[in-house]
Amino acid sequence: MNIKQNKMLLAGLGIIVFLSALALLAPLLSPFDPAHIEQAELLAPPSLRHPLGTDSLGRDLLSRMFYGARISLSVGLVAVGIATLLGIMLGSVAGFYGGFWDALIMRFVDVMLCFPAFFLILAVVAVFEPSIFNIMCIIGLTSWMGPARLVRAEILSLKEREFIQAAVALGASNARIIIRHLIPNAAAPLLVNATLGVSGAILLESGLSFLGLGVQPPVPSWGNILIESKSTLGVAWWITVFPGCAILVTVLAFNMLAEGLRKQGGTK
Repeated sequence: MNIKQNKMLLAGLGIIVFLSALALLAPLLSPFDPAHIEQAELLAPPSLRHPLGTDSLGRDLLSRMFYGARISLSVGLVAVGIATLLGIMLGSVAGFYGGFWDALIMRFVDVMLCFPAFFLILAVVAVFEPSIFNIMCIIGLTSWMGPARLVRAEILSLKEREFIQAAVALGASNARIIIRHLIPNAAAPLLVNATLGVSGAILLESGLSFLGLGVQPPVPSWGNILIESKSTLGVAWWITVFPGCAILVTVLAFNMLAEGLRKQGGTK
């Protein structure tokens, strides 16, 4: 398919690039310091001075949304990067070597999948101090099973093909075969999976922050901005609507991008 005809991919990519630009340019675009408190502007509705209104401490919601985009997107991308890297390492070993290593790694994957992911993350967060770094690592370390199974399945199919047999006959090392031949040829479905994983990680971070176990105030993220909506929904609808819409649009954009990549690469 011609990439210009792939409207799903272009739309998703366009939204993500736009949101990423807003996040990167947050210091220039934000009209106020996200931590600046104005006692005279508590729960002010949207206006020319505060286009998205203010929160219960008088902080400008637009500025906090810009900075929150940085945190939410960073957590999603880094967490998926960790999960994908672990999945590639373990899945490639299981698929290429088979036997004992395959059985050991896959049984460990089965054990990890027995635990509900969200409750496993809650348990780990309860042990360690909630912080941006810890949240990234925790989400990544509890989300690698899908990529590992995907990479294993692709390598089991690829390692029997002629170009791999030719590389073996030429004396290429196992590491070279895995890194130079197998993993690049398994990249298309892995990229689709990783793109979907970003939206899942953003939702997880938002859920944890909403429960008070994610990114901690005063650092803004879309999830912890929503915390205030529990007590101000009746008088300040904007604190619920704008962060909720930002999460919705971002997750939808990554899902659209993943679907576009699937169509582009012909991945089933």
